[in-house]
Amino acid sequence: MIGGAFDWTELFFSSAGRLARGPFLILAALLIGLTALFEAVVFGPWHWLLGVFFYPLVFFVAACVLSKRLHDRGRSGWWAGLVLLAAVAVWPRPEGFFDFVFGLVLVWAAIELGVLVGEQGANRFGPNPAQGKAFTAHSSLGG
Repeated sequence: MIGGAFDWTELFFSSAGRLARGPFLILAALLIGLTALFEAVVFGPWHWLLGVFFYPLVFFVAACVLSKRLHDRGRSGWWAGLVLLAAVAVWPRPEGFFDFVFGLVLVWAAIELGVLVGEQGANRFGPNPAQGKAFTAHSSLGG
């Protein structure tokens, strides 16, 4: 937070800092819902034309949000790449052995990021967001 307000740009477009479980679950549901809505509403050539812009943006935002949540759990944000690869691999429906393996990765991610609490106190990625500094990559300047 900066001056009591959320820094939305930092939330969606920066992988630095930590993100508590509650806001992560809301943002994950929002991203999944937005993607499902796009798939349900946009058809034909518009799907491809708009998808060229939509999917990279959603993928980048998802990587940033996942990285922050992984940081809260004390893990490197690079694990977000594996989670996103697994999500892309099983979309729209899993088929075969490798999709089963990627499905296990998604189950691990759901438990790790959606069920387990973050590390108590500050860690190498910043202060605990559950203690009033949600969505921040670092403490605000000027006191």
